[in-house]
Amino acid sequence: MTGAGRGPLVVVGDALLDEDVEGVSTRLVPDAPAPVVEVTGDHRRPGGTGLAAVLAARSGREVVLVTALGDDPASEAVRHGLAGRVHVVEVPLRGTLPVKTRVLASGRPVVRVDRGGGAPGRPGTAVRDALAGAHTVLVADYGRGTAAAVRDELAAAARRVPLVWDPHPRGDAPVRGARIVTPNAAETRALSPDDGDESLRAYAQRGTDLAERWRAAVVAVTLGDRGALLTRPGVAMPMLVPAPYRALGDPCGAGDCLSAATAAALAGGALPEEAVQRGVAEAAAFVAAGGAGNRALWDRPGAPGREEPPAADPFALAERVRARGGTVVATGGCFDLLHAGHVGLLESARRIGDCLIVCVNSDASVTRLKGAGRPLNPLADRVRVLAGLGSVDAVAVFDGDTPVELLSRLRPDVWVKGGDYAVEDLPEARELRDWGGQAVVLPYLDGRSTTRLAHRAARVVDRGRRP
Repeated sequence: MTGAGRGPLVVVGDALLDEDVEGVSTRLVPDAPAPVVEVTGDHRRPGGTGLAAVLAARSGREVVLVTALGDDPASEAVRHGLAGRVHVVEVPLRGTLPVKTRVLASGRPVVRVDRGGGAPGRPGTAVRDALAGAHTVLVADYGRGTAAAVRDELAAAARRVPLVWDPHPRGDAPVRGARIVTPNAAETRALSPDDGDESLRAYAQRGTDLAERWRAAVVAVTLGDRGALLTRPGVAMPMLVPAPYRALGDPCGAGDCLSAATAAALAGGALPEEAVQRGVAEAAAFVAAGGAGNRALWDRPGAPGREEPPAADPFALAERVRARGGTVVATGGCFDLLHAGHVGLLESARRIGDCLIVCVNSDASVTRLKGAGRPLNPLADRVRVLAGLGSVDAVAVFDGDTPVELLSRLRPDVWVKGGDYAVEDLPEARELRDWGGQAVVLPYLDGRSTTRLAHRAARVVDRGRRP
C-alpha cells in the first residue's frame, strides 16, 4: 500500500448518514403546488466526514477516521458503510447521528429533510494516539463538535505534519499553522465581510484576509467550475487552479472529494499547489461520475485501493452518461504530434455533448496507415498527453485500420472528425446508424498536421547539420 510504514492519513470530523430517496414525478398533489414523487428506490451511505474518509482511502493510503458515533440505527448504518474501507476510532456520541434525506425526482433534488443530531463526548486515549501517530491530517468540519473536542490534539498535529482543514461557518476556526484551508465561495463570504462582490479580485482579498487571520500557509477558495483560488498571507497575487473541464452531474460531496484528494496528495509529498490541482481535477471527475450517489463508489466490496478517476474507463463512462440521459461524443485519430488543430477539434467536440471519448490508433495501426518511422511518439505517451487535456474525459485504444469495432462497443451518440474528411467517406458513419448515432464533421484549423510538423522539424535539423 502506498505510504505504508509512514503513518496513516487521519480524517477528523462529523460523520452523517446520507439517504437518497429516488423516484419519478409526473403530477402535483391536488391541494398544493408540490410534486408527487413515486419512489423507485432508496440508498443510504456514510456522509459528511465519513464520505471524506472513503474518498481519501481511494489514494491507497491507510486512512483512520476519528468521528462521533452512538448506539442509534443511523450510527450503525454508517459503521456498516465504512467497514473494510477505513479504520474508525470513535468519539462517544450523546444523542443520535444526523440523517440528511434527499428526495429526488428523475435525478433532481426536490426537497431535503434533516433529522437527528447529538453532541460528541470526551475523546478517549485511542483518539489521542491516532492523532499523535498521523502522517497527515484532514479536518472535515461540519460544525457539530468533533473537531472542537480534539482541538488541542489538532493544534499539536499542525506543528508536526501537514494538516488540511475544510471549514464550516458553524464550526471553529482552523487551528494555527494549517497547511491548506479549503472554504468554498459561500463559506468564504460567510466567514469574512461580504459586500456581494463575486469577482475573482474579491475572493482573492477574502482568501488573503482569512489566511492572515487563521495563520494558514494557504487558503484555497473553491469556486465550483471556476476551480480554486490559492491565496497566502501577505501575498497580493493569488494562483488560480482552473477546473479541467465543466463537470455536469450531481455536485453532492464535491467539496469532500476536493479536500480528501488534496490531503492525500500532500501525504504523498506534493507541494500545496500540486495538491490543490489534484483536488480540483478529482472533484471534477467525481461530479461527472455522479457525485456521492455514484453506486460504483459504494458497491465494491472491501477497501478500495487507488483507482483511476471515474472517467478513465471509457466504457463505464459512456454507460454512466447514457444512464442519466446525456450525450456521448467520440472522436478518433493517431494524435502523433498534438498540435493546435487537434486541440481546437477536441475542445469543439467536447462542447457538443456531456463527455468526450478519444479513440486512438495503436502503434501497429499507425505504422500501417502512415508508414515506417511512424508513430513518432509511442502509444503510452500519446494516451497520456490526450488524457491530460481538460476537454478529454477518457481515451480508448484500437488496433484496426478503422475504429469501427471499438465504436460498436462504445456506441457513441455523436462521432466527430475534422474538416479534412467528408461524412459519406467515413466507414464509421454507416455503423453509427445501427444504434441511432450521428457522424459529424467539424471545422479544422487549416495548415496544421502532424506530417507537416514532422517535415518542418526535419528541415530544421537538416539545416543545422550543414557545414
